[in-house]
Amino acid sequence: MRKIRVLIGTLGMDQHEVGAIAVARMLRDAGMEVIYISKFNLPAGIVATSLQEDVDVIGLSCHSWEYLHYVPDLLKLLKENQADIPVVLGGSVITPQDQRELMEMGVSASFGSGAEENCIVGKIRELAG
Repeated sequence: MRKIRVLIGTLGMDQHEVGAIAVARMLRDAGMEVIYISKFNLPAGIVATSLQEDVDVIGLSCHSWEYLHYVPDLLKLLKENQADIPVVLGGSVITPQDQRELMEMGVSASFGSGAEENCIVGKIRELAG
C-alpha cells in the first residue's frame, strides 16, 4: 500500500521553520512520507514540487502574515495545473477569522496555535483518502 505523501514547507520570507519540522516529524512518525522543502518558498515552486513529487496533501507552516498574500496565488496555480491537491495551513498567527477566510478561498484545513497531533494527523489522512 502506498504511503500518504505530504509536502511540508513555509511561504515567502517566513523563516520560522520549527513548527514545520515538528509537523513533518509528526506525520513521518504516523507512517506518512514527507517531502520537506524548508523555508523561503513561493507558490510556483510549491506547485511545481508538489506535481513532481506526486503529493497527496500540501502542508504549509505560517508564522508570519505573508500567507494571506500568497495563498490565493497558490490555489490559482493549482487550479491552472488541474491539480486537485488539498492545501492545509498551520501556524501561530492563524486567527479564527483567518481560518474562515482561508476556507472560503479554498484551503482544505487550517490549524491555529495549540492544535493537537491527533487532529492534524487525522485531517491529513482524511484529505489524502
